[in-house]
Amino acid sequence: MSSLLDKKQTGIVFSVQKYSVHDGPGIRTLVFLKGCPLRCAWCSNPESQNFQPELAYNRNKCLGIDKCTRCVDHCASGAITFGEDEKIDLAHDLAKNELHLAKICPNDAIIIYGEEQTVDKVLKRVEEDEMFYARSGGGMTLSGGEPFAQPDYALALLREARRRHINTAVETCGAATWEAIESCMPYVNTLMFDIKSMNSDKHKEFTGHSNKAILNNLKKIREHFPKTKIRVRTPIIPGFNDTEKDVMEIINFVSELPGEKCEYEALEYHRLGQPKYDNLGREFPLDAAKKLDDEIFAKIKILVDKYNNF
Repeated sequence: MSSLLDKKQTGIVFSVQKYSVHDGPGIRTLVFLKGCPLRCAWCSNPESQNFQPELAYNRNKCLGIDKCTRCVDHCASGAITFGEDEKIDLAHDLAKNELHLAKICPNDAIIIYGEEQTVDKVLKRVEEDEMFYARSGGGMTLSGGEPFAQPDYALALLREARRRHINTAVETCGAATWEAIESCMPYVNTLMFDIKSMNSDKHKEFTGHSNKAILNNLKKIREHFPKTKIRVRTPIIPGFNDTEKDVMEIINFVSELPGEKCEYEALEYHRLGQPKYDNLGREFPLDAAKKLDDEIFAKIKILVDKYNNF
């Protein structure tokens, strides 16, 4: 594939975040791609789940109908009405074809999550921070959503980044076709792969998807790309996988993979993405009252450290 074709390849991106130090080695620029087959009950990026651009509404930013009614005047679907607090109400199901409303709102109370962008446009933003990558060993990280769910776009981004000598990393939930993953892996320097649970029934209950293909994909990656740096990660979720037994089952699976040893990381549960659900007109799926026990997480960290240092 020529560089010219790769640069013109388009996909749906919902955010580009600079100066990250937690998503791969060094200082990195995160490129968030839209679309994910999973519906994790704790997802902190609900705006990443749907594949197409969508509207979100932050009520706190609305100027109020006494100061502005631009969105009302330009809405043809009846999706916008007046609320009791003198601000607008947005019916998200009716506003699917009203993306132009985001350009009209003067205070960014209505925004769009997701924009079609070329590979060249994205990488020009990534290249703005090349000096930081050179000093820190950083680069570009594809995140989401699920990057491999836009396989042609992810491949073009990774391949063109390699041509431009940009270090690459991918964050994946593993729920993708093997063909999509296999085509991208030769251009990935670091892979961060989520394993949420070894229990297939529990995995399906909390994510809407079996873990069978996910686990098989990680095995195949290690068989076909034995030297690629891989960090397996598990978000520790109260009531789902917050026991030493759950974590040890994952560690045992990871320790038996072929190829070079994978790193392992347990991620502490948080609810920082909860306000986004309100902005998207959705309910937070997980019981908001649930909290991760500090003592339990400390014990889990001991298991993780023991594996990594063995």
